[in-house]
Amino acid sequence: MAAVNPYLNFDGNTEEVFNFYKSVFGGEFEMVSRFDTMPEEYRPDQSEINKIMHISLPIGGGSFLMGSDRPACYGPVNKGDHAYIAIKADSEEEATKLFNGLSAGGVVTMPLAKAFWGDFFGMFNDKFGVQWMISYAYDNK
Repeated sequence: MAAVNPYLNFDGNTEEVFNFYKSVFGGEFEMVSRFDTMPEEYRPDQSEINKIMHISLPIGGGSFLMGSDRPACYGPVNKGDHAYIAIKADSEEEATKLFNGLSAGGVVTMPLAKAFWGDFFGMFNDKFGVQWMISYAYDNK
């Protein structure tokens, strides 16, 4: 199966967002590029050329969390409720670490606990408006 790599767009604070995610997941950015590296004909307004065009953070298992700032010419970023990033942890300890780290400063919508279907599970919106689901399957399904 191909890797699933969530890609997130932000309204000018991608660097802050990804530094936060890096503090939780660890590791180093695989790539960070800014709009000033684009060919001139594709660049956004001069005021936006130092914003993040693409950033990539390995988060384990061959997956990457990727994102960019959205230039004004592409329209506004809408913090929506139509997408989650779901992470299946390898242990309760890992699930707890990720849940506690990523939910810091955010809003927990379902506390991390043993859920009615048997998994260790929790949901939250992080402080940047991104929705997450963290789970650990006791039977490794």
